Amino acid sequence: MAKEMAVLNAHSVLVTGSNRGIGLELIKQLVVKSNKPEWIFATCRDPEGSCAQELKNLAAKHHGLEIIQMDTRDPSSIQAAVARVTERLKGAGLNLLINNAGILNLSTLESETPQSMSEVYTTNVIGTMIVTQAFLPLLKKAAQESPRKGMSCSKAAIINVSSEAGSIKNILVWDEGQIIGYRCSKAALNMLTRCQSLGYTKDKILCIALHPGWLQTDMGNKLGQPPLTVDFSVREILSTLARLSEKENGALVNLDGKVLPW
Repeated sequence: MAKEMAVLNAHSVLVTGSNRGIGLELIKQLVVKSNKPEWIFATCRDPEGSCAQELKNLAAKHHGLEIIQMDTRDPSSIQAAVARVTERLKGAGLNLLINNAGILNLSTLESETPQSMSEVYTTNVIGTMIVTQAFLPLLKKAAQESPRKGMSCSKAAIINVSSEAGSIKNILVWDEGQIIGYRCSKAALNMLTRCQSLGYTKDKILCIALHPGWLQTDMGNKLGQPPLTVDFSVREILSTLARLSEKENGALVNLDGKVLPW
């Protein structure tokens, strides 16, 4: 089938929250691709901590994988990460920014607190916004210098890892958990993605909100028995990223690339 022929050909990829879950699996699968990106930047809050050991083991084995400290809630740490990525790219742009870092606090309508909701929103929405603002010049540079027509993840793209739990129409896994702050944050992230798609169309930067599925990760397991493995999800996601184009710009898409309702 034609859709299987599309190949992700990004020279450089940056993944936030890459020390566990979806982020770590993205790194694992990217480093073994036959046409792996020349640069894979894996960011996390504490690269020296025990939580990043698996990531460090990968970096020791794979040339071009660089672990960078970045707290998506801390503008100064983001600026330091941008400086390091800029230095490594030596004048080239950044093709693919995957805003994966996110948190989930269990809550109900009755138990949700301002503090918890604010914490989730700060990481899931504001963090994504300021990381994207900081890396935008590198994304624009990649788009300007690419010979590719149209929009694609191989040219310049922002992928915001969202959730169908934030779809106002579908409200995925409501019976498993109300998770009010998380749902509201993902609905807001979907709007941020839509706004980015409108704002960056002229720059030919593709902007997508991605639902990775309900996965067997630390986060997904909080709600019960997720049906999907992270390995399966990331294989599907990488295949989808290779196929996305301006047709999906500004949309919320499933891991298989189908557009989901807001």
